[in-house]
Amino acid sequence: MNKPLNLTFENSYEKNLTFDDVFQRILAFMSRDPNGKYRLMLGTDSHVHSYNKGTKFITAIVIAQQGTGVWACIRKRTIPKKFLNLHEKISMETSLTEELVSLFTEEKMNQLVDIILPSIYNGASFAIEGHLDIGNGERNKTRLLVTEMIARLKSIGIEPKIKPDAIVASTYANRYTK
Repeated sequence: MNKPLNLTFENSYEKNLTFDDVFQRILAFMSRDPNGKYRLMLGTDSHVHSYNKGTKFITAIVIAQQGTGVWACIRKRTIPKKFLNLHEKISMETSLTEELVSLFTEEKMNQLVDIILPSIYNGASFAIEGHLDIGNGERNKTRLLVTEMIARLKSIGIEPKIKPDAIVASTYANRYTK
């Protein structure tokens, strides 16, 4: 049996949340309105820092209800290596997002879907998305990585989003990388 990852999360209200704490917050958020349209979005961004010769990775989890609000948290991780190769850096960001996706086991996903299931014919919905801090614009250096990273997320069953739709990675997580 695999040993559970020792991950801690935080937001502006709470620190040192375990993944189980995070999952309970998501359940509570969705349980307030089982008729909602929900998006569970996971994404990672990073920044190479010269002062500590490392790279700071921020992985974010956001549960959003369309038109109502969000609950969000982040996981901070600094690796004592400067990720200067763009492919290596983006691959690591994608791996950290995949790591969080793996924590949403089939049992946990079923718990989330069970909340909205009675209201599905009344418009309730649930989707899980992986947000990648990459884009395929002509001048975007990451455009050559789009196909590979999208394939990685699709292979684990989540809908990939890239810029400008990857707001969790490119905006929310980005805010905490500096």
